[in-house]
Formats: sequence, C-alpha cells, structure tokens
Amino acid sequence: MKQQTILVVDDEPTIREVVRKYLERDGFMVAEAADGHQAIAYLRDSRPDLIILDIMLPGVDGMAITRQLRDPAGYASLSVDATIPIIMLTAKTDEMHRISGLEVGADDYVTKPFSPQELVARVKAVLRRTAGSAGSGGGADKPIIFETIRIDPRTRTVVVENGERIALTAKEFDLLWFLARHPRQVFTRTQLLDQVWGYEFYGDDSTVTVHVRRLREKIEPDPANPTYVQTVWGVGYKFEV
Repeated sequence: MKQQTILVVDDEPTIREVVRKYLERDGFMVAEAADGHQAIAYLRDSRPDLIILDIMLPGVDGMAITRQLRDPAGYASLSVDATIPIIMLTAKTDEMHRISGLEVGADDYVTKPFSPQELVARVKAVLRRTAGSAGSGGGADKPIIFETIRIDPRTRTVVVENGERIALTAKEFDLLWFLARHPRQVFTRTQLLDQVWGYEFYGDDSTVTVHVRRLREKIEPDPANPTYVQTVWGVGYKFEV
C-alpha cells in the first residue's frame, strides 16, 4: 500500500514537530511549510494526500489558501485539485474562524490546543472517508442514478441534469453519498456527524449545517428551495428522490 503524505502548514515549529512525530509514528510521510507561501510553493510540484492547515499564517493565511485550492482557477497551476482534503487548525475561542473555514471549503477543523492523537484520528477518518468504498466490489460501489443527478462513489464524481460535473470536497461528497444511499430517511445533525465524520466529534453540529449549505449551492438548481437535500424542521435533513 502506498505511503500517504500529509502536508503540515503552521508557523509554529513546535507544533509542526509534534504533529510530524505523531503522524510518522502512524506510518505517514510528512511535509512541512512554515507559511502560506511555502505551502503554495510545495503544492506546485507535489500532491499530498491531505493538508493540515493553520488559519493564522504570516503572508498568505489559511483562508486564502483554502479558497485558492477550492477554486478551479486557483489550483490550475498546482499539482492538486479541488477535492484534496483539508483539516484546519483554529484557536479554541475563535468560533467565527472555524465557521468561516468550513464555509470556504475545509473538510474539518481541530481547535488549539489539541491532542496530537485526536488530530491523527481526524486525519485517518478523513482519508478513510475520502477513499470511500472503492475496491470492495459490492453493491455499495455502484453509482446512484436519479432523473437529474448521478453520484458515482468509485470516481467520487457528481453529474447533474445538464451534464455538468460538480466538484465537491471530500466531506461534501461523503455527506451527499450517505444521504443519497438512504433516500427519504431523516437524520439528525448528530447522526450525520457520527455516520459521515466517523469519530467522536468535539466541536458543534454547525459543521453539518455549513456542509449542507455548501452542498446545496453546488448541486441544487435553486439552493434556497432545495430539491435533493431537504431540511426537516426541528429534526435534521433527508435526501428526497
């Protein structure tokens, strides 16, 4: 099995060193960048499997880097594409930054100070979900096709009615795939955190709310009046066929 590479971007050398040691202990290769410019320079020539990205960076901050990676025009000159998983590091008290990070395209966040073991668990969970069910050979691998949308877990692609291929982040695809596999079944935000994020979540369920909003903006003909991912008021969300 190919050894996976994690890019750790943080301006604090101690944090980079600790995170690197714990990731290497679990079998990952680790690349480091001390600021946004170094991170972008690395990504021009290399494609890591996941990025751990501090929001508060000198020069180009984590928000700007995430926007660039999620924008086709932004990553055109890089070795990565819009689907690369991103885990943001945020200050414990900075809720606005956490929500903003999810809004611009981060898959997950970990608050400082954090447990290195927790961060490694998050990395493994995101990579496991990104890999999806590829290779299992079972029915779960088969694309789900409705009248106006096609969701393929093997290529992790979504095509809508007009033939447009929609670029989703890892967690956006995971959320859509899970809901589409259970049409009309209603899930609470807590259930979605458990099923899609796949670990004991230490944040709040606004993570789900933000991902649903981003998903709707990408796949819905009218995001304000969603056709697929619908809200069940007072309960949660469902995928409507």
